[in-house]
Amino acid sequence: MERRKTRQVFVGDVPLGGDAPIVIQSMLNAPQGDIEANILQARELSAAGCQLIRLSVTSMEDIETVKALKENIRVPIIADIQMNYKLALASIEAGIDKIRINPRYIGGEDKVRLVADACKAHKVPIRVGVNSGSVELDLLEKYGGVTPEAMAESAMRGVKYLEDVDFHDIVISIKSSDIRTMIAAYRIVAAQCDYPLHLGVTEAGTERMGRVKSSIGIGALLADGIGDTMRVSLTDDPVKEIDAANDILRALDLLPDAPQLVACPTCGRTQIDLIGIAKEVEERLKDVHKSIHVAVMGCPVNGPGEAKNADIGIAGGNGVGLIFAKGEVIKKVPEEELIDALMEEIEKL
Repeated sequence: MERRKTRQVFVGDVPLGGDAPIVIQSMLNAPQGDIEANILQARELSAAGCQLIRLSVTSMEDIETVKALKENIRVPIIADIQMNYKLALASIEAGIDKIRINPRYIGGEDKVRLVADACKAHKVPIRVGVNSGSVELDLLEKYGGVTPEAMAESAMRGVKYLEDVDFHDIVISIKSSDIRTMIAAYRIVAAQCDYPLHLGVTEAGTERMGRVKSSIGIGALLADGIGDTMRVSLTDDPVKEIDAANDILRALDLLPDAPQLVACPTCGRTQIDLIGIAKEVEERLKDVHKSIHVAVMGCPVNGPGEAKNADIGIAGGNGVGLIFAKGEVIKKVPEEELIDALMEEIEKL
């Protein structure tokens, strides 16, 4: 798919936009005053594959957590700030790699300029974050509520505040808990500027429905080539957000060096434990770092044909299985040896 062309900004040493891969991020939810708990959670997120980590900064005491994270964590850190420009300035001085603010609500052009100048001096980008609750009253009246058009115009107003003080290292987010509103708003903004976009469905819910909503909302935009960084928001352990984000990117072939698994849903013709085999293959593929397509099929007659585009695959029979590549059978093995034989062939690719 063709990605939307954007300018590129750097969050620490991580590029956003341009030709950079899509970046996965999450947010700490450990108690704000517990520095050790925040460091531990940040390490867990980093180990899971999180590339940017955000934390709430609501008081000067939180600046100590920023400093501790910068001293102990290699992943770039983002400060999430509501309306206090002093916290933004303090975070920047503490070494933060990016800030998330709404420029309209930090005290006027003088305060915006102070923050923008500090960010420029320290090479810190700013995310202009808009959600359903932050749209201005005049826009709600103009558009008759929280519509995609209202959210998009609100976001671009925030951008203009920064552009007016000659700041352009900007990332934009326009999050909504309503998937259709979120998708439409991002599409409007994507057509109006070339800034990188941070994708997300806010307040998506607990893990089950949060994954579904995020997959639909984020996935639809990524399939259009829109989006440069993403957060899957779940009311759960943030590490699960990283797993979900990886799955979305993997499903769209947007996760570098990651195998793609296809598996048939089984039917009455299936004569081996295909469900168990597919689950084990999926688990073992987590340690494989190759851009390949792997097929697990239940029928030795139709399997290689239906999955002929797979780089490597297996198809089950009556206690035996076939190993095939690009639709061509390369060997026949007993069922109990099937997974090991598949993994051996994957190693050769």
